[in-house]
Amino acid sequence: MAKDIEVGGDGSEFRAKDYHDPAPSPLIDAEELTKWSFYRAIIAEFIATLLFLYITVLTVIGYKSQTDPAKNADACGGVGILGIAWAFGGMIFILVYCTAGISGGHINPAVTFGLFLARKVSLVRAVLYMAAQCLGAICGCGLVKAFQKAYYNRYGGGANELADGYSKGTGLGAEIIGTFVLVYTVFSATDPKRNARDSHVPVLAPLPIGFAVFMVHLATIPVTGTGINPARSFGAAVIYNQDKAWDDQWIFWVGPLIGAAIAAFYHQYILRASAAKALGSFRSNSNI
Repeated sequence: MAKDIEVGGDGSEFRAKDYHDPAPSPLIDAEELTKWSFYRAIIAEFIATLLFLYITVLTVIGYKSQTDPAKNADACGGVGILGIAWAFGGMIFILVYCTAGISGGHINPAVTFGLFLARKVSLVRAVLYMAAQCLGAICGCGLVKAFQKAYYNRYGGGANELADGYSKGTGLGAEIIGTFVLVYTVFSATDPKRNARDSHVPVLAPLPIGFAVFMVHLATIPVTGTGINPARSFGAAVIYNQDKAWDDQWIFWVGPLIGAAIAAFYHQYILRASAAKALGSFRSNSNI
């Protein structure tokens, strides 16, 4: 069983833990630029995000086509919101599983940002990952438009926009909380303490991450179409290129980045090592 360090106020001995947190990544790691594994990881992030946007945007457009009143289609037909949520969550599960051993399986600038704040990745890696993710998203949406241009333009290109009847504050809040759920799940599923205690955790880690994406989509599709991934929103906006998508674009960057920062702080400094140190200090003070 993995154990944390136990701190006793009476001077009792520390009990060594049988897991080790990886050393914090350097802020600037120029040595990474000389390694093929670094560029391989960037390529993996690009391709994974391209595939993610291609499949999910096609699903969104297909659903709107299947329920189009102008075609006398069944309003209750198609995959529905549930099917769209499954498409997003399922693709994240698949792609994280495929790329976790190569790039870490971020596929989302908000996840990369949260891991950077927690010192899990360097600034160099974080910036290039985000660039690869955004470029992959643009190319993924570009493929959808190339194959189905008429449908793409008619049904909104899968672009994220704030729904009618909701304020910008409501949309921002939905993106913050939704991204918090996702990034908090990422931290929990990849926690080295859990990996040491439960040998099955590394294998199953993509599953809760995919489920987190699925659940957040169920809750927030009616509000913002669900961003929680700046690259997803940015790529769709670039290819669709309509005023409404650009006017609301800031929500899909500010919200996810704030949510990721809160999740990183909560997991690293409330639930992990800093919390154990704080508890030890409280116990010590109580015996003075």
